[in-house]
Amino acid sequence: MVPGSAGAEPPPGWYLRDEGSGTLYQRGRLLGEGTFGRCYQVTEVTSGRSYAVKVIPRARLAAAGIGDRVERELELQRPLRHRHIVRLHGHFADRHHHYLLLELCSRGSLADIVRARGRLTEPEVRFYLRQLLSGLRYLHGHGLVHRDLKLSNFLVTERMRVKIGDLGLARRAAPPGRRWGALCGTPGYLAPEVLDRRGHAEPSDIWALGCAV
Repeated sequence: MVPGSAGAEPPPGWYLRDEGSGTLYQRGRLLGEGTFGRCYQVTEVTSGRSYAVKVIPRARLAAAGIGDRVERELELQRPLRHRHIVRLHGHFADRHHHYLLLELCSRGSLADIVRARGRLTEPEVRFYLRQLLSGLRYLHGHGLVHRDLKLSNFLVTERMRVKIGDLGLARRAAPPGRRWGALCGTPGYLAPEVLDRRGHAEPSDIWALGCAV
C-alpha cells in the first residue's frame, strides 16, 4: 500500500503491494509525468525485475472523461504483444491510486535524446523509423488508431530498441468511411483533417509520425 492521503505524492523509497497477487515492488526514480499521473521505475522485490509504473490518483479519475480513458487504455493495451509496442504487464489499485505496470524503457524517450543531442544522424533516423513503422503497422493491423504519436511517446530500451507508448488517447479505428471526430493529440503533430475537425484515422497517425521525423 502506498502511504499518504488521497492524491498525495508517495514518499521516496515507498513499497507498493499488489494485494491481488501479493507482489511487492520498491519505487525507484521518477521517469516522467503525463496527463493522468506520474511514472516511476519500480523493482519487484522477489525477482529483481524492473518495470515502469504509472501512478494515477483516484481523485483525478473522477475528472470528466479521465476514468473512461484509463479503462480504454487498459482494454486496448492489455492484449498487445509486439517488440515495438510498450507492453502492459498488469493493473491494480489501492484506496488512493490506480497503478499500471508497464515494460520499462530505461533510456527515456526520443524527445529526451533529441533534447540532449540537438539532432539525430540520418542512419539513426532510419534505424528508429523502421522500428516505429513496424509498431504502427501492428497497431493499425489490430484496428487501433494511436492519435498521439510524438517524440515523447517513442520510448527507448536499454538495448536502444524503440517502442510506441502511452495509448491513453488510442481508440479502435472507426468503421470504413468514417473517422473519430474529437480534436485531440499534440499541436505540431496534428494532420490537416484533424485540425479541420474531420477526425482521426490511420492516415493521421502516419502524418504524426512524419512530423516526428
